Amino acid sequence: MSEQWGDRSFAPGTGAPPTTSSASSVAGLSSAEAARRLTRHGPNVIPEEPRAPVWRRVLQQLRDPLILVLLVAAALTIATGDLSDAVVILLVITVNTTVGVVQEVRAEQAVRALSAMSAPTARVVRGGEERSLPAAEVVPGDLVLVAEGDIVPADGDVLSAALLLADESSLTGESVPVEKAPDGDPAQATVSAGTIVVRGHGRVVITATGADSALGRIATLMGGTPGPTPLQRRLAGFGRVLAAVIVALCALVLALGLVRGQPVELMIVAAISLAVAAVPESLPAVVTLALALGARRMADRHAIVRRLPAVETLGSVTVIATDKTGTLTEGRMSTERLWTPHGEATVLGTGYEPRGRVVRDGQAVTADDAPDLAALLRVAMLCNDAALEPPPDGSTEWRALGDPTEAALLAAGARLGLDQAALNRELPRMQEIPFDSGRKRMTTVHRRPDGAVRVACKGAPESLLRPRVLAEGPELLTRAAAQAEALAHDGYRVLAIASADHDGPLEPPGAWESGLSLLGLVGILDPPRSASEPTIAACRRAGIVPVLITGDHPLTARVVAERLGIASREEEVTTGQRIREGPAGELTGVRVYARTTPEQKLDIVEAWRGAGQVVAMTGDGVNDGPALRRADIGVAMGRRGTEVARQAADLVLADDNPATIVSAVEEGRRVYANVRRFLLYALAGGMAEILVMLLGPFLGMPLPLLPAQILWINLLTHGLPGVALGAEPVAPDAMRRPPRPPEESVLGAGLWPRVLLMGTFVATVTLVVGVWARETGRPWQSMIFLVLGATQLGVALGSRARPGSLTNPFLLVAVGAALVLQTAGVYVPPLRDLLGTEPLSLGDLAIACALSGLGHVVMRVQARLWPERQPRAASAEGGDPGGRRFRPARTERPG
Repeated sequence: MSEQWGDRSFAPGTGAPPTTSSASSVAGLSSAEAARRLTRHGPNVIPEEPRAPVWRRVLQQLRDPLILVLLVAAALTIATGDLSDAVVILLVITVNTTVGVVQEVRAEQAVRALSAMSAPTARVVRGGEERSLPAAEVVPGDLVLVAEGDIVPADGDVLSAALLLADESSLTGESVPVEKAPDGDPAQATVSAGTIVVRGHGRVVITATGADSALGRIATLMGGTPGPTPLQRRLAGFGRVLAAVIVALCALVLALGLVRGQPVELMIVAAISLAVAAVPESLPAVVTLALALGARRMADRHAIVRRLPAVETLGSVTVIATDKTGTLTEGRMSTERLWTPHGEATVLGTGYEPRGRVVRDGQAVTADDAPDLAALLRVAMLCNDAALEPPPDGSTEWRALGDPTEAALLAAGARLGLDQAALNRELPRMQEIPFDSGRKRMTTVHRRPDGAVRVACKGAPESLLRPRVLAEGPELLTRAAAQAEALAHDGYRVLAIASADHDGPLEPPGAWESGLSLLGLVGILDPPRSASEPTIAACRRAGIVPVLITGDHPLTARVVAERLGIASREEEVTTGQRIREGPAGELTGVRVYARTTPEQKLDIVEAWRGAGQVVAMTGDGVNDGPALRRADIGVAMGRRGTEVARQAADLVLADDNPATIVSAVEEGRRVYANVRRFLLYALAGGMAEILVMLLGPFLGMPLPLLPAQILWINLLTHGLPGVALGAEPVAPDAMRRPPRPPEESVLGAGLWPRVLLMGTFVATVTLVVGVWARETGRPWQSMIFLVLGATQLGVALGSRARPGSLTNPFLLVAVGAALVLQTAGVYVPPLRDLLGTEPLSLGDLAIACALSGLGHVVMRVQARLWPERQPRAASAEGGDPGGRRFRPARTERPG
């Protein structure tokens, strides 16, 4: 037990009570708040990535296969004289390229943000004189003085320390500040750049600066540019296949026309027009609109999208790896469990706000109702150097001044109805024995109103539950030790509280800590956020595997994972030490990773990605930056998150609410569903046009459509109606289905057969009408022109996510307008001259309109009869979301 407590015991503050000036210092602020107060102090502190010229960024964006197809289509439309279509295509390319360049520039800001994490100035002793220097001028070998509220300017060894306590949560993930002492273990005898001194003072000799510091090493892990998103990879593959198919089919149409004796010039123009019609040039516009609408909806839910493709990426996520401290948990210590020899109680409340309640046996109690609890918390508040600060203007959160563990005790006392100020007036402090790592306890002496004195003591259970310290018998000490062990096993940081009253004069200090009466135990934890458990449950329902990656203690990680449903108590926890000993390929066999370094977080993310998964990483600290950058999508906390985490992430949660991730996943799935919806509609229409051009000549129609007619149909059907499909709402069951397998094509899950079915149907209807019109002496080419366009518009209406509703009125307006313009093509004289059509009788017009309705009906029927194949749910254990099995990694053994 002593080994365990050596790692997990509390580190209470001692020394003089906080002064007024400490309230205005950085002490008590979160790492994120402190980081925001820092300024950049020099260009050479941390190396930055070279900035690529704009022209190179643009060329990189234009290398996308689908964009290359669109560039060819634009050139062909210009060659055919269709300037309006060419302008639309070029506008889509410009918007897509601009968005890509902006995303890339923003991503590079992640490394540059690291320089803002260092202290602006440092107190350095040189030549026997103390001077204040810019932190950029600190070099290895300098002697630096640090005190409460300071930000450590560089890595160093502690030469001397007086009650020195540093908040390292942004670098290590450890939620409790770490005591610093020159004679401690390596973690205690060193300090790291960017960490915050929350108590005491000390002297540090600098050992590493800039690129050699902890921040510099993290910077090197954040190199490189983000890779393509799952949707971008799928569309790139689709673009390559589509380009080859279109070229082959158009060449076939050209050859058939020439064989039948058609003019060479006419068939070349027809083949080019057919190629343009077959290319879904509205696809980038549909994707951009869907992503933009998703980003706007997410902004309404306090999620800021930094890279537009990230909206869809969350919908493809199969594994969500999350940090613990400040992400799943509140990032603030909270007293949750109380134990006295007379019973137990639970403290309810959030953060450091003194409002809340204490519950015993299901009933709320006060200090008058529970004198044993009141005595316990009175001593905990007396033997305490922290303070609680009310929310500043514009904020709703109380802040801790001093040690967060002690602040948690103050909040618990206030929730029982105790007043710290009144206690200090009633029992003013006379003397104290500060906390130190050897004794693991702190003792204060207070004057009672009757002139007697009260000794208050708190510390690690193994340091107090001893016969030479307590006056209780062996039975009570055994009970208390067993309870402390149980609380520790549940992930709590446990403090024992004791006191004694003396009527006569005090003995020497060595005798203060003997003959004390045990008042009880306190269990302190960084509690999970209220939204974390529902979020994890929603992710599991959606087929997403959650994993926990933290720098905190394995017991703490296990308890949080168990509480939130990430892992069961039976599942093992892998530690950073075990990761160093085992191959990275086995990392995907577990769900909880503790005591991890930034490099190991990166290895874990890479291992999951290497297993073929789409990984989302959530975090808030500097140590999360590399993993946030390397994951398929990084999600950072906006309020308490460090600037490094925010700049490395693709999505920032402005309200720090993890439940927003579920909304973002839903938006991502909506985007992907709408892209597939558009592809079904557009490719079916393009296929129908190609089949009409291929089969028409064999049915007695030498040239079924003129080039201008093909381009007109393409402009109307792929224009506003196609783009409007990108605004379709999310399907009702979107979050009850597993994510799509990462290796699945964008046309997978049965979409190809549906494209073939609908394309064949539209072509069949069009050709039947054409043959009938030709045999009956009607203007058959104009009938084909009208029916082909109108039937495709009916398919668009049948593609709706929620048919019969008004959830996307833009689509209804777009289809109506396109149908009017299609009809105008055979009735308005200038358009007839442009398109080469003839006016139809009202009966023929009615037939065309009726057939467009048939397109809607068949689309709805085939969606019901041949729905999309649903992906398999995630494997229950030992495997990935796709069901593949992995060997379990070596894990932390019990004890």
